[in-house]
Parts: sequence; C-alpha cells; structure tokens
Amino acid sequence: MTPWDRNRGQREHWTAVARQEIDWDSLPSAADLFGELHLAEQAPAPRAPDAPRDSILPGLTICAIAAGAAAWLAEHYHFPIILLGLLIGLSMSFVAREPRSHRGLDFASRTCLRLGVVLLGFQVTFGQIGSLGPEPFAGLVGVMALTFFAGVIAARLAGQSSYTGILAGGATAICGASAAMALYGIIGRERLPQTQFAITLVGVSLASAVAMSLYPILAGYLQLSHQQAGFLIGASIHDVAQAIGGGYAFSEPAGSYATIVKLSRVALLAPVVVITGLAIGEPDSGARRTLWRRLALPWFITAFFAVVLVNSLVPVPPVLGSNALALSKGLLLIAVIATAMRSRLDLLMQTGLRPAIPVLAATVVSFIASLGVALLLL
Repeated sequence: MTPWDRNRGQREHWTAVARQEIDWDSLPSAADLFGELHLAEQAPAPRAPDAPRDSILPGLTICAIAAGAAAWLAEHYHFPIILLGLLIGLSMSFVAREPRSHRGLDFASRTCLRLGVVLLGFQVTFGQIGSLGPEPFAGLVGVMALTFFAGVIAARLAGQSSYTGILAGGATAICGASAAMALYGIIGRERLPQTQFAITLVGVSLASAVAMSLYPILAGYLQLSHQQAGFLIGASIHDVAQAIGGGYAFSEPAGSYATIVKLSRVALLAPVVVITGLAIGEPDSGARRTLWRRLALPWFITAFFAVVLVNSLVPVPPVLGSNALALSKGLLLIAVIATAMRSRLDLLMQTGLRPAIPVLAATVVSFIASLGVALLLL
C-alpha cells in the first residue's frame, strides 16, 4: 500500500466521523457568509402595525373591584372610604408587578382623577361664595395660605422635599384627597415618589376623620356660636363630606354655614393649582416654553371652572348634582386605589412616617387659624 492510499483512507475515516458528529442541518447556510440569514431566522417576528396594544381593562377592572370592596366596608363599618381605599390599594401593590395591569392603573390614577375633579364643580356656585361675605372670605383665604405654607415649612424642618410640603399643605388647606390628587398631577411622579404621595394621603384621611369627631366637641366646649362653629369646622376639616358632617353634628345652622365655607375652599382649588403650577414649573423645566403656554391651565382645571360657571348660571336638578357627587367620589376612589397599587411597600418601610409630619403641622395650624378668624370676625 502506497503512502497516498494510507492518507486517503485516513481522510475518508475522519470525514465519516465528522459527518456523524456534526448536524449540518442545524447550522447556518453555507452561503450565509456574515450570518444575516441565521440571525433573521432567530430574531422575533416584528409586531404588525395594527396589532392591538395592551388593554386598560385588566388594571381598571381590579381597581373597580377594590373600590366596590372599600365602599361596602365603609358603609357597613362607618370608616372613611378614602382611607379604606388606600389601605386596600397598598395591600394589593403586588398587582403592579404584572405588566398587563400598568395601562389600566395609569388610566385610573390620571384620567379618573381629572374627571372626578371636574365633577366636583357641580357642588359649587359663585353665589354660595358670595353669600359668605367679604370679611369671612378674606379670613378663609388667610387660613388657607397659612395652612399651605405651614406644610411647606414643616416639610423643610422634617428633612422632606418642598414638593412633599406643597402636597401636604395644599391637601390640608383645600379639600383633602381630591386636592392632593390634583396637586400631584402638577408635581408629577418624577419629582415626588408615589410612596410619599400615598403616605400623605393616609395622613390627610386620618387627620380628617379624627377632626370630624373631635372638632364639634371642641366647638361646644369653647361655647362657640352656630356661625363660629360652622366656620371653624368648614375651614379646618379637609374632606368635603366630613366637614359637612362635622358641621351638622354641632347643629343644623352650623352645618349649613360649614357647607358654604367648605365649598368656598373647593372653589379655590383651581387658583391654587394654577399658582402652584406656575411657581414650580413642569418636571422637564429644561424645555423652553412660551409665556402663553406656561400660563395655560390644565384641561381639567379649565373644565372645573366651566362646570362651576354653568352650575352658577343654570339651575341644576338636585338629582343631577347628587349623581355627579357620587360619580366624582367613585372616580377619585378608583384613582386613589390605583395610585396606592403603584406604590412600593419596601420604600414605604424605608421612608417611615416622616412624610406625614407636614400633614400634622398643617392640620394644627389650620385649626388654630380657623378658630382665630371665627372668634375675631364672627
């Protein structure tokens, strides 16, 4: 056997071995020099332009179910419904781990909030504000200003950001959770984490619930008149329903006057939100905007003004007003629950209760200032 024949036999042997060990069908095409065909086969197929996006229904449905549970518990156990919604939302924060729920939660926390604020306009007329009188109205504005800046200063002293103080002071000065939600829409998640926002909402709801039970007793102990007690309760209790309930717990005349005072505070929601937005700017402050764009109102505040104007000029049937109030409460409750679900409980444990300090300070200042105005002007 010649050397050529031996080498040929070895070559045939190793070729057969290679054919057995290598699965050529699983490899890229021999003509695919740079691997384009192989990469194209392995890459995921692109989504068609008309493919449906994630629906808002999963997240929105979960929020609606949680809101129904909160409403049932609040009705049967006489507990503040907003606070119950917050607690239920925080306990269900695991829902936000599912990406399919994000669009629904975002829709609930933004769109439902804004629609709820708009519907609040059916509860206010300019005639109600005018019936308060110039001196009590000026005193009310002074109380709100002191309360607002008390929250800002307390936040600074507690080592919190000024945005936390703006949120706490504004919510305490105006109308509780609904004002907090409106102001948070101006501040934005980029500047204030949702965890701190949730703590502020808890503090505002608890303070309002305690005040509704305590302030009528204190007004009776201080021997205030019906008008003085109505002003004190209407100017210092945060939530609308609890302020009105606290006024009627003292007396019927006090309840009527507390309603006018409280609704006057609600009417001032739009100016406060506008002034706050102009003062702090937008989160992307680096972008230059024209003057008229910076002065433009958020659409839901403009709609709130329009509804108040219509409600002042055109008699609205009581049924429509009561249904609008119920729908507004439901939308705000859904927004609160969605915001709580998007909050991270691990950050909640890290921050502790420090974000609630501005709420406490603003509540105390609100009570003292309201009492002073009631004793001096009424």
